[in-house]
Amino acid sequence: MKIISTDKAPGAVGPYSQAIVSNGFVFASGQIALDPLTGQVNGSSIQEQAHQVCRNVRALLEAAGSDISKVVKTTCFLAYMADFADFNAVYTGYFTSKPARSCVAVKELPMGVLCEIEVIAELNEPEPEEEPEAEAEE
Repeated sequence: MKIISTDKAPGAVGPYSQAIVSNGFVFASGQIALDPLTGQVNGSSIQEQAHQVCRNVRALLEAAGSDISKVVKTTCFLAYMADFADFNAVYTGYFTSKPARSCVAVKELPMGVLCEIEVIAELNEPEPEEEPEAEAEE
């Protein structure tokens, strides 16, 4: 098991890790619309916030040795189910591999944000090492 930490995504705001790598998978904690540089919520609309959330997910996956195309499952939390269509319009631009998904409306999200996404993703395949050329026997 390996703990993942990167300054390219918002830091954990509680007693948890940004992500954990275990058995060939990345288990990422939920990402909200925080700008990793300022720590402030980025955007006031569901579209703006969903873009920031997806950028944070992408950065976290890259730090872990994966990428957004390797996501196998997402869990999405919305503050308002009325935002479902607008959220999906942004989501589909990032999660083009159509991973399994749950999407629910919740009573409240941290810092008053409108959406949160957590993911499980496969690690990227390691690059094959080039084998040294065999020396010719004389």
